[in-house]
Amino acid sequence: MSTTTGLDHLGASSYSLDEEESEFFKAETGIHDDEELRTHIVAVQEKAYKVHPYPCIRRFAFTKLKIARLPGYEQLLKLGKERRGAIFLDIGCCFGNDTRKAIYDGFPIEGVIASDLRREYWDIGHELFKSTPTSFQVPFLQGDIFSPTFLSPSAPLTTPPSTSAPPLSTLTTLTPLHGHISAIHASSLFHLFPESLQLKLAHALGSLLSPLPGSIIFGSHGAAPIKGVRVREPGEQGEYRETFRHSPESWKELWDGEVFEKGIVEVFTELREIQRGDLGSGVGDGANGRTAYWLLWWVKRL
Repeated sequence: MSTTTGLDHLGASSYSLDEEESEFFKAETGIHDDEELRTHIVAVQEKAYKVHPYPCIRRFAFTKLKIARLPGYEQLLKLGKERRGAIFLDIGCCFGNDTRKAIYDGFPIEGVIASDLRREYWDIGHELFKSTPTSFQVPFLQGDIFSPTFLSPSAPLTTPPSTSAPPLSTLTTLTPLHGHISAIHASSLFHLFPESLQLKLAHALGSLLSPLPGSIIFGSHGAAPIKGVRVREPGEQGEYRETFRHSPESWKELWDGEVFEKGIVEVFTELREIQRGDLGSGVGDGANGRTAYWLLWWVKRL
């Protein structure tokens, strides 16, 4: 199989799907031949990497169905089944693979909305899954969640909004959804920003979450046993840049007592140690410099 000239470093050889991932991608794309599916996914990966060279694209992270393996996922599906009019927001949705997985597993499509800074990735998602805006009618909002014109600042609601949420297909910003969203998924997102913007992002998501008990924000991202600017990752041009990582303890403190009034949310965290072969020696943590830490978490309204 050929690869695009100059993109051999993307490591198509690292492509692999387990049984669940293979079943999902075959069902969603309609491609049932393993080699044909591999060729298709690798071609989309190469195209997406040209838009912005995120390491997660290079590692085929978009094939890993990470949302379904998060501790908050069952609560998301439960809300979709039991809460009338439940709304699910996939923020930083990239190709929309997690958005589609939630729908595939039963969350009502009419209650789903996705958002990302770059529309190109959502469009590439249609290419990846061989769909169109007509065949896959989930509203997509392109925008910068830090911009007050896209999401106006607001404190978390303590009582349900006095009006119903507008039809999702009519939205051009997230502001009308203050206090209306039952579940928010945010993975591989927070660690992209310095500490001050991670706090601002958490406040933004908190303002969108419904005050009804069981409403949840959940996800995963890079973390550390002790918070601080202590982890470096490859930048766009191969240089190394410093990044901020929360610890499980500081992450809990951020949500319970800072974003939300203390005691009105429950916060779960699980720190996992992983080995990253794509990290250069001395870049990560641990004796070999190639250890990284990943935080799985959820924040639930009580």
